[in-house]
Amino acid sequence: MSTDAEPAVPARRRRNTRRNILLGVLALFLAAALGSVVFVANLGHTIDTQTHKIPEAFPNETSRPLKPTAGPAAKAMNILLLGSDSRGDSVDLAEGGDPSNQRSDIMMWLNIPADRKHLYLMSIMRDTWVDIPGVGPAKINAAMAYGGVPLVVQTLEGMFKTRIDHVAIVDFEGFKSITDALGGVQVNVPLDFTSLHGQFTFKAGPQKLNGDQALAFVRERYAFVDGDYQRVKDQQIFLRAMLNGVLSAATLTNPLKVTDLVDKISPYVSVDASLDSGTMGALALSLKSIRGSDVLTFTLPTLGTGNSADGQSIVNRDDSAIAGIGKALGNDTLGAYLQSAGLG
Repeated sequence: MSTDAEPAVPARRRRNTRRNILLGVLALFLAAALGSVVFVANLGHTIDTQTHKIPEAFPNETSRPLKPTAGPAAKAMNILLLGSDSRGDSVDLAEGGDPSNQRSDIMMWLNIPADRKHLYLMSIMRDTWVDIPGVGPAKINAAMAYGGVPLVVQTLEGMFKTRIDHVAIVDFEGFKSITDALGGVQVNVPLDFTSLHGQFTFKAGPQKLNGDQALAFVRERYAFVDGDYQRVKDQQIFLRAMLNGVLSAATLTNPLKVTDLVDKISPYVSVDASLDSGTMGALALSLKSIRGSDVLTFTLPTLGTGNSADGQSIVNRDDSAIAGIGKALGNDTLGAYLQSAGLG
């Protein structure tokens, strides 16, 4: 999909920082591998001192949905996972809520239900045509450019009428590091393709990817007829495979491997101020029974592609699906909704 009609932004110093997908939440799982109080304390210190804090992750409180105070939804958690494509500005501008030329090209909503038996990871197509508060109709990935992380949160909370509890962003170097720290990730590649610049060629079938190969695998879209749709599928395939490695007994029972993973990932992670090691540790303990097979991935349904009034190539949103998912999030019944809608 093309990305047209971006907002005007001020020129800022260049910083080669690119942000990617699920890794911001992996530290939560890694902390669940308990060896001793000292071990956990050391992991917590690494997370708190090496992760970057997002100074202004959320919009004004008056514009936000209320968090339920009773029922299962009160104990459920929603985490926004962003990957942004830096076009020149420091990512600090977007994190602080200022306009910039950062765009959240990868966007995932992680729902952790109250019973902690599954994780639901929803991919949102970056060119989905939505109403951005204070801006109007635009591609959802432009929200980052117009108003940074807070505007992305406000846009999504407005769509689903559900509060986002935490935000995590991780750059591509962190993504590569965890892949290599795991000794590679075994992936069942669905289609033959060659990455954009011919750097890597992938054959359909099972194969182990190193960090550089994995990055090319999850980023490629130009090699496919359906572009971003196949890229999102590949991202979900890789995430499930990576989580199988992270959440395996061979990893979680090896304190040295866990320490190495946390140490390598933390410098590349940005989180909201409330997502500290204490919060991560408590969540990790509640998720200690989760394994890769318990992570369900799906893509927010759309009504196909088209063109906006000003000629942009866009993905048409499915308001019915958005309303249904929003209601399920509010009732903590997302798993049941996905099954009934044929998405689970």
